[in-house]
Amino acid sequence: MSSYLNIDVPGGWQESRLESLIELNTKITYGVVQPGPEDIEGVPFIRGGDIFNGKIAINKLRTISNEVSNSYKRTLLNGGELLMSLVGYPGEVAIVPKSLAGANIARQAAYVKLGEVVVPKFIMYYFQSDVGKYFLFQKSTGSAQQVINLVDLKEVTIFYPPHPEQQKIAKILTSVDEVIEKTQAQIDKLKDLKTGMMQELLTNGIGHTEFKDSSIGRIPVEWGFKRLGDIYPKIVVGYVGSVNEYYCEKSEGVPFYRTLNIRDGYIRNTPVKYVTKAFNDKNKKSQIFNEDILIARVGANLGMTCKVTGVVGTANIANAIIIKSVKIASSDFFMEYIRSDMGQRQILAEAAGGAQGVFNTKLAQELMVPVPSLEEQIKISIKLGSLDNIIHVNELKLEKNKATKKALMQDLLTGKVRVKTTSTNTEVAVG
Repeated sequence: MSSYLNIDVPGGWQESRLESLIELNTKITYGVVQPGPEDIEGVPFIRGGDIFNGKIAINKLRTISNEVSNSYKRTLLNGGELLMSLVGYPGEVAIVPKSLAGANIARQAAYVKLGEVVVPKFIMYYFQSDVGKYFLFQKSTGSAQQVINLVDLKEVTIFYPPHPEQQKIAKILTSVDEVIEKTQAQIDKLKDLKTGMMQELLTNGIGHTEFKDSSIGRIPVEWGFKRLGDIYPKIVVGYVGSVNEYYCEKSEGVPFYRTLNIRDGYIRNTPVKYVTKAFNDKNKKSQIFNEDILIARVGANLGMTCKVTGVVGTANIANAIIIKSVKIASSDFFMEYIRSDMGQRQILAEAAGGAQGVFNTKLAQELMVPVPSLEEQIKISIKLGSLDNIIHVNELKLEKNKATKKALMQDLLTGKVRVKTTSTNTEVAVG
């Protein structure tokens, strides 16, 4: 019985170095060092960045000449090999599909031809799990692993059960992956539909036949267009600075949101920290209430916009643009416009011209927006909101499925939960 990460590995499982599990007369190696120019009549070429989330980005692959590829016959692919990104997305793995037979790989990818003792998909999932990542990155000295060395990769510890159990585990995790992929595809379709609907409703409105040109494009004759600050007189920025000393228990505090809570169209209520009531009372400017509009002003999700909902009483927020709601305007309508392609283009253009890509209150006030009647604002927001709700439900489903996969990998790939392989159907038994 071996033990690692405070987990006991059950009897019957084997412990090996990755190098000892590869096919005879092969080796773990890297691919083409100097690929040369693109050759549209050549062969597909897989780089480190093309491997992500268990897949190879087949539709984005560049090509190299047959001559260059043939000079690296050691990494010519037949399908079924395991590839790992050494840089780009270090540690990302995928199994080569049969459709890529004849392709080759780059210097930034590792070639692993596994032997019959292990199931390739089992090893792929092993490297996706926390356990596999621990052994893969345990020699990393920094917080960010930029490169995986082949020498270290060959020495990675692999724990694995008998072959039939590997197959069952791979089958279970594959079925979860299929559900995740279908859900993601549904979300993508709904978002495409939403984009088209937004373009139509936010430029043509409902039932209009006459249009005019404006500084924000073609809009119905009956519509106006204004600065956002002319509609919302109170646009402020959330709290800027450290709040560590003010954090407290949920029962004693007030919800404190951060930029990571601002999602595309909705505010995420988990995870939320809590700050003291004294902090909240002192920082009234950064308090938020239901119907306020929030815009992420810095970072990777710059411009991401949502409306505050689900807040009981008041809450506080860090480092976001807060557009205080007013009765003469629909928060839903203007949230939708700000998060549309038209609104986002303005935000990103303004932020790019500012200091360090920061979107500030002055820039928010200057955003130009269309202004239908309040009645039409509400009608448009209801149409868009109904589709948003469906998307959000599917996104929650996607998060749940991903959490399920993570939990299953932790249980199945450590032997904490065993699968029975004696019957036709797969059974899961707690070991």
